[in-house]
Amino acid sequence: MPLPSPRRIFTRGSYGESLRISQILRSETVGGALLLIATVAALVWANSPLADGYFALRDFRIGPEAWHLNLSLGGWASDGLLAIFFFVAGLELKREFVAGDLRNPARAIVPVAAAVGGVIIPAVLFTLVNFTAGPEVLRGWAIPTATDIAFALAVLAVISTHLPSALRTFLLTLAVVDDLIAIAIIAVFYPGDLHLGFLAIAALPLLAFTWLVQKRISSWYLLLPLAFATWALVHASGIHATVAGVLLGFAVPVLRSAKRGGPDAGPGLAEHLEHLVRPISAGVAVPLFAFFSAGVALGGVAGLKSAFTDSVAIGIVVALVAGKFIGVFGATWLVTTTTKAKLDDGLAWIDVVGLALLAGVGFTVSLLISELSFGGDSPHYSHAKVAILTGSVIAALLAAVVLRARNRHYRTIAELEDLDDDGDGIPDVYQR
Repeated sequence: MPLPSPRRIFTRGSYGESLRISQILRSETVGGALLLIATVAALVWANSPLADGYFALRDFRIGPEAWHLNLSLGGWASDGLLAIFFFVAGLELKREFVAGDLRNPARAIVPVAAAVGGVIIPAVLFTLVNFTAGPEVLRGWAIPTATDIAFALAVLAVISTHLPSALRTFLLTLAVVDDLIAIAIIAVFYPGDLHLGFLAIAALPLLAFTWLVQKRISSWYLLLPLAFATWALVHASGIHATVAGVLLGFAVPVLRSAKRGGPDAGPGLAEHLEHLVRPISAGVAVPLFAFFSAGVALGGVAGLKSAFTDSVAIGIVVALVAGKFIGVFGATWLVTTTTKAKLDDGLAWIDVVGLALLAGVGFTVSLLISELSFGGDSPHYSHAKVAILTGSVIAALLAAVVLRARNRHYRTIAELEDLDDDGDGIPDVYQR
């Protein structure tokens, strides 16, 4: 039997390694870790003696001016790479609405209400803190409204060995709805100079993309140019280009066509594309966005003190830590006491406390909205970034304290159940 050629062996090995890396990057823990590493790297470099190199790299411009794409690397990260993240979010949102938890209103109402409360109360608290600061500062009202899916689920994944699966489902549904609201906020409240001509032309590649995916055509050489054209034209129109990612995600069908076996024959094109694109989003797009966005010269202790003399920073921290908790927990309590909706049987109210604290981890979208609110050259933008990092860390630590205690509680219950072989509720060791 002839041996395979070295080229074939290498190809097989490379393909297997590529699959293994892709699988790793789909892990929420790994995605959150890469996000954290990129953030820390940016902060360290921006506050080191080599800081000029970081800012020169971030501000380096590249791209054709004729297509309105002569952007800095930081701009490519926030307008371009983050569109990939929102494409995946759009796929996930549509899948939840068509075939997931959001399909059943009775089941979805509690986490949906929690998400809405977690947007409204932080916005109100930020506005109250900055009520007398003037309209420029009040433009940042939406900064603390977003929960970061990658970070929040990564924290939960690290803590959760025995926490009920209903807790993760609740958090995921909340974060998905939160993303949908954030997308709407960006589109409505933070448009640039609107150019309707470019927006109208953007409909053409979007419609072509939609027609192809509805026909279940997934050839990358057809879909990728149409997706890029849609993105570029939406960017040129003045609407934030991440909206294009969501529209493209929404265009993809979730269920299999009847010709391919129907809905029960397995995952549809949306899940297939999400499986392919998520490693790029989690492993490249979001970490690079964090790297180019999180770098802020803190200026040591004096700089931190200066940042927190700005009411913008105070408002963001208060809104992320207290506002998210009050909004998520309060809305959950309100909807379960005034309607027929109820918590999942596997959840206790103390679990909701931990989850509501964890919802205060706002990062990716919060950084984006802070840039849209104040512009990259504003001192408020730098102070907002410091506050987002601070508030997110505080929220994550508080949530970790509560959820680790609950994890120990559920682990103890699981261990006792393992000892109770006869199912009478009394560990067998006590019956001997």
